[in-house]
Amino acid sequence: MNASTNATVVDLRSDTVTQPTAGMRAAMAAAPLGDDVFGDDPSVNALQAALAERLGFEAALFMPSGTQSNLCALMAHCQRGDEYIVGQFAHTYRWEGGGAAVLGSIQPQPLNHAPDGSLPLADIEANIKPDDAHFARTRLLALENTIGGKVLPMDYLAAASALARRHGLARHLDGARLFNAAVALDPADPYAAAGRICAHFDSVSVCFSKGLGAPVGSVLCGSRELIGRAHRWRKMLGGGMRQAGVLASAAHHALEHQVRRLADDHALAKRLAEGLQGLSGLTVEAPQTNIVFCDVATDIAADLVAHLKSRGVLTTGLYKLRFVAHLDVDADGIDRTIAATREFFSTRQG
Repeated sequence: MNASTNATVVDLRSDTVTQPTAGMRAAMAAAPLGDDVFGDDPSVNALQAALAERLGFEAALFMPSGTQSNLCALMAHCQRGDEYIVGQFAHTYRWEGGGAAVLGSIQPQPLNHAPDGSLPLADIEANIKPDDAHFARTRLLALENTIGGKVLPMDYLAAASALARRHGLARHLDGARLFNAAVALDPADPYAAAGRICAHFDSVSVCFSKGLGAPVGSVLCGSRELIGRAHRWRKMLGGGMRQAGVLASAAHHALEHQVRRLADDHALAKRLAEGLQGLSGLTVEAPQTNIVFCDVATDIAADLVAHLKSRGVLTTGLYKLRFVAHLDVDADGIDRTIAATREFFSTRQG
C-alpha cells in the first residue's frame, strides 16, 4: 500500500484514484526530457517503443487519456459515415461522451453483451451492413478486455477476430485494463499473455492510470501507418504535449514494475466478495479481476453508499454497487469494508 494514502479512507470508487509510488516519483524526477511534439522526448519514445515491442506492434503513441486514445484509434480506422460495432456497456460507446459520433462522424452499432461480457458472434455478423448506400459502412469491430472486470476468453477473441477479418473489418481493443486480463490468464508471465491477446487486434489502447498506478496517460499501439494517422488526430484533438516524458516515465515504471502485482488486487477483490456473501438484500458477483459488483435494492442503495462513506469507505453505484481494488488498498481496508457493509445490513434487519 502506498505510504502517501490517507489511512482513514478506503477509496474503492475506482483504480484511477491511485497515487504514484515512491519508485514512480523517483523515475518521474529523473526522466530525461525533450519536446514530444517534435518527437524528441526520449522518455516518451522509450515508453512507446517498449510497449509496442512487448505487445507485438510496429509503433505506439502516448496520449493524455484513454478516451483520447480510443477516439484517435476509431478515427484512424474509420472515415465519416463509417460504422463501428461495439458493446452496449463498452467504454468507447457509453462513457466517452459520444466522441466517435460527435467528433468523428462515426456511427456506433451497439450490441447487447452476453453474460461473460462478450458480444455474441451471431449478433456481430447479423449487424455487419451490406455495401449499400442506405447504410453506414461497417468498418470496425471494437471490443474491451477486461469488460466490467470480466476477462474475454482467448477462444472467443480468436473467433471474433476471424469473423471480423472474413468481413473485411478492422479490430480495435480498448485494453484499459489489458494487464488485469493478462494477469488473470497467466500470472507467471502476464506480458506474454498480453501479447497473445493483442495478436487478435489491429490496434490496442492501454491505460496506465488505472490499476498500473500512473497518474496520467494511455498508449495506442498499432501499425506504423495507423499510428501515423492517429498522430494527426491526436494533434487536432489537443493531445500534443511538450515535455511529456515526466508522465511517460511514470507509465514506463508501471510497465516494468507494477504489472505482476495486479494479482494482489485480484486477491483483494476475491476477499471482499467472499466477505460480503450471505447478506440478505445483497447479491455479489464473483470477481475475475479487481472489480466487485453487487446488486442491491434501489430503495436502499443510496443509504448503503452513505453509510459506507460515514465509515470511511468510498464506493459508487445506485442499484449495482462497484468496488475496485487497487495498489492503495490493503487487506485491512477490505476487512473494514466488509465490516461496515455487514453493520449496515444487520442494523436494517434488527
